[in-house]
Amino acid sequence: MHDPHSERMSGSETRAAVGLALVFAFRMLGMFMVLPVLATYGMELAGATHALIGLAIGAYGLTQAVLQIPFGVLSDRIGRRPVIYIGLLVFAAGSLLAADAHSIWGVIAGRVLQGAGAISAAVMALLSDLTREQHRTKAMATIGMSIGLSFAVAMVVGPVITRYFGLSGLFLATAGLALVGIVLIAYLVPKASVHFRHRESGVASQALGATLRHPDLLRLDVGIFVLHATLMSSFVALPLALVDRAGLPKEEHWWVYLTALLISFFGMIPFIIYGEKKRQMKRVLLGAVAVLLLTELFFWKFGNSLTEIVVGTVVFFTAFNLLEASLPSLISKVSPAGGKGTAMGVYSTSQFLGSAAGGILGGWLMQHGGLNLVFLGCSGLLLVWLVIASSMREPPYVTSLRMPLTPQAQADSSLVQRLLAVAGVSDAVVVADEAAVYIKLDSQAVDRPSLERLLGMTPA
Repeated sequence: MHDPHSERMSGSETRAAVGLALVFAFRMLGMFMVLPVLATYGMELAGATHALIGLAIGAYGLTQAVLQIPFGVLSDRIGRRPVIYIGLLVFAAGSLLAADAHSIWGVIAGRVLQGAGAISAAVMALLSDLTREQHRTKAMATIGMSIGLSFAVAMVVGPVITRYFGLSGLFLATAGLALVGIVLIAYLVPKASVHFRHRESGVASQALGATLRHPDLLRLDVGIFVLHATLMSSFVALPLALVDRAGLPKEEHWWVYLTALLISFFGMIPFIIYGEKKRQMKRVLLGAVAVLLLTELFFWKFGNSLTEIVVGTVVFFTAFNLLEASLPSLISKVSPAGGKGTAMGVYSTSQFLGSAAGGILGGWLMQHGGLNLVFLGCSGLLLVWLVIASSMREPPYVTSLRMPLTPQAQADSSLVQRLLAVAGVSDAVVVADEAAVYIKLDSQAVDRPSLERLLGMTPA
């Protein structure tokens, strides 16, 4: 029955959410800190070219994309913690390899190894093991915020560390952060007494085909691919534009990113509120993509002074952060009942592939046509996304619910049809081996008492 004291997260749930959010944040910090500095400091490495710098920026995305779903599956077999420990040690080893490198190839090898520590799916699965159904969204939002915050901190801290300790010092710091992650998992995150396998937290092979054929999910996958390709490509060019066009020494770039990220964080909030409250997320999405496209064209045409580049960077990050925050919630709304974990797995893989493609493309364009060709290339990618996204349907404003089934409800062959007849329920699927039903519903319109009566119980 429904526990009246379960409205708040328990102490162990809070520790799980905070501990895993910190593990994610430290790892992403290590991943992102090189972004604002590699294009400038990296050119001092033996054998460095713009194309190879781009490869070094994006290289982690290749191994991350290939390994994150297999690591998630492995965590179902051997346990979450062993996979997370292995992943963090691999990440630390990649950081040490890059720290010891004297050539660009050593840094590329280190970045590839960093990406091989692909623990995202295993961390999310552990979070599901440690939190109850009604608090899982809140816990996942905590992790989402930690990733956004770590990106902002990385943009500022990366240039400061590199100024004083060089690139090798930066990579040593990222190795240290991975080891802090191991300590957090060992001592802060509670031990899981149960080991859940369910469709909201991991990839289900049964749901993969439907996910890959779903037009609106594919549009969102293309979107996150282009968004991260644009980010990586832009960071092959932006640090160099600040040095060459704006005359700002590379040691002082941190304040540009700090200004841009602070303003953009507050700048995006009204648009998210408008999109959700007015149910206009498609309009917000298309507007943000269009602004990002115009920003790249602005860098191409007008990005010749410090003021122009700083203004462009502020607008770029406002649109970027708005899209980064909106896309996962759109995946959650659009994915079919019981398909969210699989949809997020494909989405994450698309994101990492975009990072890899963007770094490689940005470096190649920089080498063959300089800064302007990079900005034009990013504009072309964003134009493709704008065209693809414009045919997307307005997303349904629904939430996902997973409810355990009583033996009587499980035996009812007409349960799904009867659930779909309840006001506000848009999709339902019974998963027999979990003894659970996944439901998509409009929380403003749903007839909750009818739903609970039909299932013979209140949500667990």
